[in-house]
Amino acid sequence: MQPRSFSSLMEAYERLIARPNPVNEHFYNGLFSRYAYPVLTREHVPPFWMYDANPETNPYMMQRLGVNATLNAGAIKLGGKYCMVVRVEGMDRKSFFAVAESDKPTEGFRFRDYPIVLPDTCAEETNVYDMRLTQHEDGWIYGVFCSESKDPNNADLSAAVAAAGIVRTKDLETWERLPNLVTLRSPQQRNVVLHPEFVDGQYAFYTRPMDDFIETGSGGGIGFGLCKDIMNPVIDEEKIISARKYHVITEAKNGAGATPIKCDKGWIHIAHGVRNTAAGLRYVLYAFMTDLKDPSKVIAEPSGMLLGPMGKERVGDVSNVTFCNGAIADEGGRIYIYYASSDTRMHVAETDVNRLCDYLLNTPKDPLRSPDCVKQRCELIEKNLKFLRK
Repeated sequence: MQPRSFSSLMEAYERLIARPNPVNEHFYNGLFSRYAYPVLTREHVPPFWMYDANPETNPYMMQRLGVNATLNAGAIKLGGKYCMVVRVEGMDRKSFFAVAESDKPTEGFRFRDYPIVLPDTCAEETNVYDMRLTQHEDGWIYGVFCSESKDPNNADLSAAVAAAGIVRTKDLETWERLPNLVTLRSPQQRNVVLHPEFVDGQYAFYTRPMDDFIETGSGGGIGFGLCKDIMNPVIDEEKIISARKYHVITEAKNGAGATPIKCDKGWIHIAHGVRNTAAGLRYVLYAFMTDLKDPSKVIAEPSGMLLGPMGKERVGDVSNVTFCNGAIADEGGRIYIYYASSDTRMHVAETDVNRLCDYLLNTPKDPLRSPDCVKQRCELIEKNLKFLRK
């Protein structure tokens, strides 16, 4: 194998970033557009993050600190740029956060020169991942992420403890670490999202109560809770607002995704649902809407999934997965949903607020039984045939 020069690696990297990303013309559902290429892959990571550029100390120009995946990014528009705080997973399985930004929402994303350096305040913390970003009305941008530690009470090396870590920033550059969220009735937390506005004068969180690191156990779905002080974030009570149910896409577990998007009809939520299959767990996205004045009250819950993995998206480190923890509501009503496929790469889907509201408010609910689902579909067919035969 002939060693490549570092300059050739940089040239290939720049070509990839400059590549246009056209709409996938083969996909249509009337709700959103998919794009031909992922917006971020491990090939988008700068070579100077992975290689020693000096041929004297790296004569074979091999990776010294490789990257395995770029996934599960929070998203925000800041200073006119579309920004993602990306989970970057190294070859050592450790994840860290990095900002990738672009002048365009669907292409041209470039990582800042350095990854995010979080304050190291938790000595027991081993891994961090899946940050949700919230531009809060108090003036701060908050990042809520999973803080993972080894379970000290279990000899099993895979036994871990999950908590919701909290940081805040004004520029995605300098970060302040706050205490981890405490939920008095739930031993562990993952997939926690901060609501962008105060509710009854308090900070509102969407939670996912868990009995242990993997299993939701008695946790019944996506919860909602209030805390008075973000500097001492404690939630006394969690109300389940999007429940797990038998034989639906959220049967095994579900969790909050992107920070809710406010529109004139309510709060738009994009979440993930998980069911078990013979091939393992399948993760898909779904949506629901909550009341403007009471975001703990669900007012629309369409049947089925919003978006699932298709084609090459189904293959990766953890196959058959789509996962979203970031979306941007842009000027003119455009909405960009940033989602990862199979724990490997980042994509974007584009829609607008009117289409999403129409989907949420006019798509039928899941009747939960096959006979009723058939009846529901037959009613649609009958309606269409009458219309078409006029």
